[in-house]
Amino acid sequence: MANTYVPADLRRLVARRADFLCEYCLIHESDTFFGCEVDHILSEKHGGPTQEHNLSYACLFCNRAKGSDIASVAPGSDELIRFFNPRLDLWADYFELVIEEDIVIVPRTKIGEATVRILGFNRGDRLLERSALNLVGRYPTEAALRRMRGL
Repeated sequence: MANTYVPADLRRLVARRADFLCEYCLIHESDTFFGCEVDHILSEKHGGPTQEHNLSYACLFCNRAKGSDIASVAPGSDELIRFFNPRLDLWADYFELVIEEDIVIVPRTKIGEATVRILGFNRGDRLLERSALNLVGRYPTEAALRRMRGL
């Protein structure tokens, strides 16, 4: 199935609503080399519409890792766990940011764990990216901190 065109006004709405952050890892679009793009939360191939309630803003790395997936099987079981949904879920309920040697996004729930694992939040390159941005005061941004606090 071909991807449906997302009109410019809808793209702008999605970006502004997200505070120009990836709604998954909370990196600001200006701090990632490839910027962010509109993501179908429930992909079109699964019947997801190109409407504002089914669209999120995602950095290239999160969007490519997620692909058309909507869930994952929990390791060591046959339990299917859905991913974090930025339109339904508060980031702070599913993840927390731990700043120590690295800047790790720690899951709080099974949904958080599935999302962290499949989207690769804590891969080495993603940890380096967040650490470098943290050193220059760019991660987390004020907008990201609000989401991390559930505001």
